[in-house]
Amino acid sequence: MEGGGGPHSSRTAEEVFRDFRGRRAGMIKALTTDVEKFYQLCDPEKENLCLYGLPNETWEVTLPAEEVPPELPEPALGINFARDGMEEKDWLALVAVHSDAWLLAVAFYFGARFGFDKESRRRLFNMINNLPTIFEVVTGTAKKLSKEKTSNSSSKNKPNSKTSRPAESQTRASKMHSPKEDEDSGADEEEEEEEDHENTLCGACGDNYANDEFWICCDMCERWFHGKCVRITPARAEHIKQYKCPSCSNKRARV
Repeated sequence: MEGGGGPHSSRTAEEVFRDFRGRRAGMIKALTTDVEKFYQLCDPEKENLCLYGLPNETWEVTLPAEEVPPELPEPALGINFARDGMEEKDWLALVAVHSDAWLLAVAFYFGARFGFDKESRRRLFNMINNLPTIFEVVTGTAKKLSKEKTSNSSSKNKPNSKTSRPAESQTRASKMHSPKEDEDSGADEEEEEEEDHENTLCGACGDNYANDEFWICCDMCERWFHGKCVRITPARAEHIKQYKCPSCSNKRARV
């Protein structure tokens, strides 16, 4: 199917999750780092358009498949019609919600097609549920919730610098300064570590930060990004007085 990724050979929950993750990354790019291009392609004067995420982490805005029934479940139709009738952030959030629904539909379509049993379906859902939704990435909800959880346990989770490497700053610092350190252990420490990871989600790809990766914070929306996702190197970041992520830069340009 054009726009849907074509025939698929996945047979295990892990392979379907890999497909899910690739499509998800593509749609997140459309709604964050490539938002200007995505916005322009969603012309309300055109016919019913859909946003497709492809397994190779790219995205496509195109017409729905002509065959009935289609090879895969179809994304929400006509996302372009609402573009000029809504605030941009609300429109992007709406597309994000429908994108999340479509990704789940595709994943469990494969699950049914390949005859997943109860355990395989549970394993697939758990892997999917460990990732923030596209809506949470686009709106920053995951980061806001994590901030609320950790506000009482740390004076400030972010490093003093707007750029950092998690292994040496945020993750370790938040653990070292937690007032619960003397009271709680075991499960509490695991919860604390999970919160730290939740608070370090890339605003572009939505994934957690790896210990050895460079990252940077947008001074406008305060979201964190992998340097590689926004094409910023440590050397270049040293000369940036106020960093604005692609999404914030595009919004400012349109205003």
